[in-house]
Amino acid sequence: MREAEPRAAAPLVGLAAAILAATLDEPRVLTVPVAGQPEGRGEGLPAGPLEPAHPTLERGLRAWVERQTGQSLGYVEQLYTFGDRNRRPGGEGAGGKGNGGQHALSVAYLALVREARPAADSAWQSWYRYFPYEDRRAGRPPSLDALTARLEAWAEAAPNPEERRRRGDRIGLTFGAAGSGWNEERVLERYELLFEAGLVPEAGAPDSLAGQAMAVDHRRMLATALGRLRGKIKYRPVVFELMPPVFTLGQLQRVVEALSGILLHKQNFRRLVAQQGLVEETDAVTAETGGRPARLMRFRREVLLERPAPGLRLPSSRAG
Repeated sequence: MREAEPRAAAPLVGLAAAILAATLDEPRVLTVPVAGQPEGRGEGLPAGPLEPAHPTLERGLRAWVERQTGQSLGYVEQLYTFGDRNRRPGGEGAGGKGNGGQHALSVAYLALVREARPAADSAWQSWYRYFPYEDRRAGRPPSLDALTARLEAWAEAAPNPEERRRRGDRIGLTFGAAGSGWNEERVLERYELLFEAGLVPEAGAPDSLAGQAMAVDHRRMLATALGRLRGKIKYRPVVFELMPPVFTLGQLQRVVEALSGILLHKQNFRRLVAQQGLVEETDAVTAETGGRPARLMRFRREVLLERPAPGLRLPSSRAG
């Protein structure tokens, strides 16, 4: 009788968190050092394996984050399960445990917090350190022209006309060429295209024109988180998870601009906030804005009960 072939080991399950915060002008992500990575890829997201003691995935994630960073999480939502066949658990976060060639899955989460002093070796970094071409507040980023030229050369090098056309269409759609306009939510699609074209360090690019590399596939996770947040602020009031209890309308606008990577018209933004009924005045004012005293506002939590999709419907950007 023929012996049964040994069954492959079940995939390991890892947990990773893209923990996002925002100062007035700088959106940030909490990172930790990751050992055992190639040179230049030692930064990563807080992560670790699901353990038998963890009653749920989310509680396991919270435990790893507190252990590695000292940060307690508030708002958390599951993003995506990453499980490419060549994914291996070695170096999966500061608390990861390698296991030879066993396949690894990682469940990524988006967490929103108010920035606090990180513990241990963790650090807050601008997320534009990893995606410099996503910040368009000062106009078209300088690196984008060079990246676009390299993408076009990659498209021209396609093995046949059909593939050349497919690549060109993708470049136009994701990077806003050919009049299609820039969609700030396509963070992951832009990163994936740059990866496929070999233009990011994780794919072997010799420079960091497309941003600082991260460990394993953590930059892909971060891109997923940024795109999700940019889309979500348009229909859910999640931006207030990043704001202090009271704030001025000017401070709120600067945070939204930092998150979306685009500048907003002041009066249109204030009109939009008023129409949505998202905030209410307090009795306090502040002179910290540098001009005339500004009224301090707070989030109106009643809006969550008044309609199903309260959010900031930002204008679309048509610039390439």
